[in-house]
Parts: sequence; structure tokens; C-alpha cells
Amino acid sequence: MSAEPQTGSQNGLTKSPAWLALQQHFAKVRERSLHALFAEDSARGDRMIVEAAGLYFDYSKNRATDETLDLLVHLARQAGLPERIEAMFRGDKINVTEHRAVLHVALRAPKGTSIIVDGENVVPQVHEVLDRMAAFSERVRSGAWKGHTGKRIRNVINIGIGGSDLGPVMAYEALKHYSDRAMTFRFVSNVDGTDFVEATRDLDPAETLFIISSKTFTTLETMTNAHTAREWSLRALGGDQAAVARHFVAVSTNAAKVAEFGIDTANMFGFWDWVGGRYSMDSAIGLSTMLAIGPDNFRAMLDGFHQMDEHFRTTPLRQNIPVLMGLLAVWYGDFFGAETTGVFPYEQYLKRFPAYLQQLTMESNGKHITLDGQRVDYSTGQIYWGEPGTNGQHSFYQLIHQGTRLIPCDFIAFGQSLNPLGPHHDMLMANVIAQAEALAFGKTPEQVRAEGTPEWLVPHRVCEGNRPSNVILAERLTPTTLGKLVALYEHSVFTQGTIWHIDSFDQWGVELGKQLAQRIIPEIASETEPKLSHDSSTNNLIRRSRRLKQSGKPRASGP
Repeated sequence: MSAEPQTGSQNGLTKSPAWLALQQHFAKVRERSLHALFAEDSARGDRMIVEAAGLYFDYSKNRATDETLDLLVHLARQAGLPERIEAMFRGDKINVTEHRAVLHVALRAPKGTSIIVDGENVVPQVHEVLDRMAAFSERVRSGAWKGHTGKRIRNVINIGIGGSDLGPVMAYEALKHYSDRAMTFRFVSNVDGTDFVEATRDLDPAETLFIISSKTFTTLETMTNAHTAREWSLRALGGDQAAVARHFVAVSTNAAKVAEFGIDTANMFGFWDWVGGRYSMDSAIGLSTMLAIGPDNFRAMLDGFHQMDEHFRTTPLRQNIPVLMGLLAVWYGDFFGAETTGVFPYEQYLKRFPAYLQQLTMESNGKHITLDGQRVDYSTGQIYWGEPGTNGQHSFYQLIHQGTRLIPCDFIAFGQSLNPLGPHHDMLMANVIAQAEALAFGKTPEQVRAEGTPEWLVPHRVCEGNRPSNVILAERLTPTTLGKLVALYEHSVFTQGTIWHIDSFDQWGVELGKQLAQRIIPEIASETEPKLSHDSSTNNLIRRSRRLKQSGKPRASGP
């Protein structure tokens, strides 16, 4: 279940004093069990907690001692984490490969705050867009905004991909309890035509508003779906081009392309190049969220983000929840050799939260080159995944409990249900607490035998325990709480990237497949056999795809 930490000579990190001290410490504690750690310190569960910004963070069930945490904090200081936090909040251009500031924190900064980018305070710009979003949302929600035929808007479809989709989808599902149930919200991201067809199958175009979310208004998948939506709408609305302006709005910065599409640029909501896509759900990209839950609830979500931002910015590292989460992720990934982290919200409304975190974490820290252009010689970017509890308990928890892989887990739960129903919530809470306990302490052979288990069956029923987890508790899932949770993981990602000395804010690896697809699209679509110059596998796949496509076309009837 554990592996020796990776070492190397190319980068300073693995030769640094703090890293070498952690290696020596790891050799001493790697076999220490959580059983032993709790036996030696009966108050461990009372001590190794942090309460801040309305969250209760229990990290006592980690395979770490106080010395471990002290050494990890020393590593963070050596990596310049406090200075880098200040640089981000100050508006420095810490995204070095794109020469950009990283200021998602400005999206939730209160009015009156000053954050300077290129000599200009960007906070007033943020609030100008928020105010325009709020005014538009109120018009749609009240029925004052009418479609082309005079009907009110009852359906909203957000068309985007990546950060322009995952954030809005997650937020809508997470905050559905607070949404206007008289309206229907759908989300289209996949260029697979099925996504669009199923999203619109039962909707009236006269009552449907599309939000086209693309900063450049050129994203292949988004604009393909946007043009299909335009054709779908016009076909039902008599073909009048003026209808586009009543049924489409844009989240973009490309006014020329937006106008060319037929959208009134007065209904274009912009954001900035210092907002990365996976950090943009609280920008204009969240317009669908605001339409669903209303401006007041949206601003409450922004306040939750800001509360966690301030905790991260001002709290000493040893009591800082995002820092502790990030450092423990480094501890498991680089020293224990853990390759994945499971995130398990015991709240059905958060069913898309793990999917959202997949992009946030893996697009940010899936890097193999340091800020100064050297190849890393240590692991970066664990795989994040998960499902809501208790569903996962009857699925993949078996591997976590008795498998051969070490999988650190984050459990997220709420003391109060938004939908109280008999004993349901007590059962839910009992399960999340029990799973953390079971992973930590397991069941010994002696305990299994004491249950009267036949000797031959004993080994099969033993759970070794010593599986680490964090438990995050909050009072209830509100817009404010959701903002806190998202910001918590954003800053944990930042902490990890800082330790690894990588750029957590670019995503060049995403571009290569897009570029190759642009070359292959005309080769698949060509009416005549194209001349192919790829490798033999790619050439054959293109030819096979063309044949399969042709086999589905109606054949011309003979004489």
C-alpha cells in the first residue's frame, strides 16, 4: 500500500532540506498505524481539527503526527507559499506561461476592495458585470423579458464546455433547493449531437433562452452547439433573424463575433483573461446559476467564496484548512505513492461536485514541467474522483477498505438536511462517520473471530484499516457554504502547485488534441477519399470511421 518517495536530481525540491527531512521522517512513521496514533494520544481527535469560516475540518484520521505537519509547513515556507499567496491576491502575473494575473479571488471581492491589474483596480469592473447580470436575471425571472412571440422564458439552456459547463452544472445541482422550480434549466456541452437533442426534446423554442458561454466565441464544441441551437430556434420561430436577440445571450469578450451571431451586445456579459475557465463559476459564467437561484443567493455564494479566501490569505499555515489539505495531498502523493483521492459528499445535491473537482484539480496540477522549465522528478497532480454517499458504499468502497491501493478520502457532510424525511438524515450522518472510522481502524482478526466466524473465512473478513481521511462538516448546504467548499479546494490546489513549483493556471496539454482534431475533421467529412499522412493506426481509424459513416447513409435506388 505504500511506496518509497520518489527522488531525483534535476529539481531543487527533492534536494531541499525540508524535503530531505520529510524523507527521513517518512522512513520512521510510514508503518505507524492510526490505531497506534490514537492509542498514544487520546485527545488526537479533539486537537487535530480546525474550525473556520463555518466549516469543521477533522484531519485527525491521517497517517501523520504533529512532527509531520510541522515538517510539511516548513516545506510550504521553503516553497514560498505565504509570499505566493500574497502575490496572487495582489494581482501579480503568477501564471507565467501566459503572463497573466490569477484573480478568481477578485470575482468575489466586496465593493470597495482594491486589486490592481496593469495599473487599474478591477473590482469595480467585477461589480459592474454583477449588477448587469442581476438586472437581467430579475427581468427573466419576473417574466418582464419576453421571447420573440411574446411568451415568457421558462427554459434556460447553458451551452459551454469545460469550466463554462462544469461549474454551472455543479452549482445548479448543488443549489437546486434554492432554484425557481417554475423554470427548467439544462446544460449542453458535448459536441455529440445526442446532448443537444435530449436537452431540447421536450422544450418549446418560444419559451427557451440560450446562454452561449465562450470567452472567445470560437470554441469548437460550444459554437457547433450554438449554431445548432440557433437553427433549432429559428426553424420554430418562423425564420425571423430578429428572434435570435430575444432567445440568445452571450458570456464572452468577443463583441464582434457575438454581434455576427445575432446576439445584442447589450446582452453580452464579459469576464477577463485573469479568470481561468475552471475558476470562473462565480463570474458571468455563472449567469445560469443566478437565473436559477436569484441575485441575492448568488451574492451569498460569492460571500462564501470570499470568507474562505480571507481565511486562506490571513490564517497561519498550521491552522489554515486549504493549506493543511494541500500539504496532506503532497504527503500522500509524493511520499506514500498514493495516486488518487476520493471525494465523497454525503449530500445528494452535491452529486456533481466530484466531477467539478476533476477539472479543478487535474487540469490545474497535471503538469510535468516546473515554473523554470525543468522536468519534475516527483509526482504531481493526483487523480480526483468520487460519488455521493451512501451510493458509493455499495460500489467502490470495497476497494478502499480491502484493496491494495492507498486512497486518501475527503468526506463532506452537513448537520441539517434541506429535505428532512423521517430517519433518513440520521442514517446518512451515521454512515459518513462510520465510514471514516472503519477506514481508519478496520477490523482485526481477533474481532472477526469473536463474531464466531469460521477460521477459514477470517482472512477474508479482516479490514486492515489505516486508510486516511479528512472529514468536513458544515451546518447545512447553502449558497454561502457552496462558495466556501469550492474556494477550499481551489486554494488546496494552489498550495499543492506551489509546493511542486508548477504553473497551476495554464493547460497547454488540452490544446494538442484540439489542434489534431481540426486536422482530422475535414478528413472524416470529405466527400472524396482524403490523402492521409498520420501514423498507420490513425489512418486506419479515420478510414474505418468513414466506412461506418457511409454504411448508415441511405443508398440510391437503382433503375
